[in-house]
Amino acid sequence: MSITFQTTHEWQEARWNQAETVYNEAFPEAGRKSRAIIKRMFERGIAMLHTWHENGDVIAMALSSVNKQAKVLVIDYIAVRQDHRRRGLGRRCIADIRAWASMEAGCKAIVIEVEAEDTPVNRERIQFWQRVGFHLTAYVHPYIWVPETYRAMYLNLDEDELLTDDGKKLFTYITNYHERAYRGKL
Repeated sequence: MSITFQTTHEWQEARWNQAETVYNEAFPEAGRKSRAIIKRMFERGIAMLHTWHENGDVIAMALSSVNKQAKVLVIDYIAVRQDHRRRGLGRRCIADIRAWASMEAGCKAIVIEVEAEDTPVNRERIQFWQRVGFHLTAYVHPYIWVPETYRAMYLNLDEDELLTDDGKKLFTYITNYHERAYRGKL
């Protein structure tokens, strides 16, 4: 079976309907952005939807945003459909996003946030990101709007323009993205 990868900068109702199933399965309601916020992010030009398809069905999805000034891709959400997990698809998704970010979006790095609380689930997530090349920063970031704390992880894409490992600095990119998503700052 052949898996295809697509990225769109535009809101596409039919594609989101398929991706939303994977999104809702992977993230609890309290931990995800609403459909209305995501649609508004596309209308404002601050979001991209990455999808992986098999036989016409979305089997994985990711939401991201490019900070053009910093040349950094911020991955907000990434999920593999439950019945396709533990088969290497997550690694494939990161490889596809990495290539896209470097070649299509001109990014020098990718940044994500992970929950900082030391739990088995969080350790497993961090280990996945480390296996695909990401580096964990030491800085623990508290948000005022959620009770959890987070840490930044990053992956350099350009050896000539290395991103700093200063987690506090990396959170400026992540926080800027969240502020634009929720408050609409462009």
